[in-house]
Amino acid sequence: MQIIKVENDASLQALTNQEFEAYEEPYKISYHKEPFCFIAKEGEEIAGSISGHSFYKEVHISELIVFEKYRGNDIGSALIQWVEDYFKEKDIDHIHLCTYAFQAPAFYQKQGYTLEYIRKNRKDARLDKYHFVKYLD
Repeated sequence: MQIIKVENDASLQALTNQEFEAYEEPYKISYHKEPFCFIAKEGEEIAGSISGHSFYKEVHISELIVFEKYRGNDIGSALIQWVEDYFKEKDIDHIHLCTYAFQAPAFYQKQGYTLEYIRKNRKDARLDKYHFVKYLD
């Protein structure tokens, strides 16, 4: 067997998604992975972005960034709200995300996310990983 590092490409992702769907079919569960990316703009400039994917009946937010000159203007809150509103009508149960201790745990709690657990980093406490969830009604 040979293992090769490859760049993420659309055809490989499509093949992987197809295989997941086939694997889940006997369980009557649909994988249906859907990537997303939304941006916030101020005029012609990108002020921030949020990205991730949905699969099964959950959403995973993998990246949220507000560019430094736009921080403190509720752009992060608006991006989070946009994702929640977008997926609320899509039969999604919950949204999951992770952040590190040095990033924004308090921000996500203010957005109504509940801390599920913290994975401790044995070498650097700043890299303790906070796992949050928010259930959609």
